[in-house]
Amino acid sequence: MKELDALLNDWKDNDNQTRKAFTELVDYVNTLPDITLDFVSRPGVSYSFRPRHTAQTKRPLFAMVDVIDDDPDDRWLSVCFYGDLVTDPREIGDWVPEGLLGEDACCFDMYEYDAQDMAHLKERISEAHGNAPE
Repeated sequence: MKELDALLNDWKDNDNQTRKAFTELVDYVNTLPDITLDFVSRPGVSYSFRPRHTAQTKRPLFAMVDVIDDDPDDRWLSVCFYGDLVTDPREIGDWVPEGLLGEDACCFDMYEYDAQDMAHLKERISEAHGNAPE
């Protein structure tokens, strides 16, 4: 993915390590079977990594990992899932009515790298991936 590679090459991480968090999530998604990937680049707004299960027929993705680019020197992540595909046992996500392509969503904002939050997000990614086939 040329645009994803360009983002990663140009992005200099800071003490918050959100670049590290993003690349770790992208690498994790890439270990999952039966997926296709889309990347939407909107410099100055967001960069959106969108995995889809190959058995999904009604929805274009099962997760959206956004790099929020309103301040390129201090980027943060917003990781969203359809609300019916994931649980949030730690209750650290936000319920967003119609927040993901017009459907209810559970979103997790990450302003700095945190190992526990990363583990939680990877579990949610796996859960959404497992629940995505229609």
